[in-house]
Amino acid sequence: MALRLGLLNFKARDNSALGRFWVEALGWSVFSEGPTVTGVGPMGFVWADSDDACLCLVTVPDPETVKCRVHLDLATTSVAHQAELVARLKELGATPADVGQGDVPWTVLADPEGNVFCVLEPREIYRDTGPIAAVAVDCADPHAMARFWGEAMDWTLHEVTDDHAVLRSAKGAGPYLRFLRATPGVKTVWNRVHLDLVPYGGEDQAAEVARLQALGATLADVGQGDVPWVVLADPEGNEFCVLAPA
Repeated sequence: MALRLGLLNFKARDNSALGRFWVEALGWSVFSEGPTVTGVGPMGFVWADSDDACLCLVTVPDPETVKCRVHLDLATTSVAHQAELVARLKELGATPADVGQGDVPWTVLADPEGNVFCVLEPREIYRDTGPIAAVAVDCADPHAMARFWGEAMDWTLHEVTDDHAVLRSAKGAGPYLRFLRATPGVKTVWNRVHLDLVPYGGEDQAAEVARLQALGATLADVGQGDVPWVVLADPEGNEFCVLAPA
């Protein structure tokens, strides 16, 4: 039994406008568009047949605007590429962001709705990830998060210390998942960005939800109502969804 990372889900004020930003930022295209939901993925993306994660921008009445516990890290291939990408993103509407990073080799920006993300300096580990190098999550205990998420998705653990943990799909495709030790405080609002997981073909959604609960996940109510997906929270309270099999 296993799950794949299907969607990186962003709450938005304007799904269409935010989708256009990320299309240009990542060099992707819109694969689905509705009044409140925009799907953005690699060129030629086919939802049911892909192991790539895509973005889903969903308009909600009052998206949370405090510091995000989940953010994207973008990959670059050279120092020149990093500088060019940062300049292009600023032209698209991104703005410099100060999250206390100090003097670091990566650049911290915020998209037009304030979602913080990083443009990394070139790193060999991210040479084959595509434009999204990693999904980074602030946490209190990287060891515990690595155990939960490694079993939840059957991902390979590449590194774990008291300060961070790094996992990636056993297929060696798509972005890494990084848990960074931080002191985020008591979580009182929903994360602006969350993961949507999809059972592989033939796997049972209800069985996967039960398995995740046995690992330490809990049911979460974010006002979703009667929907075909199940909203859960990991052991540190980060919401995520288990979708119906593709």
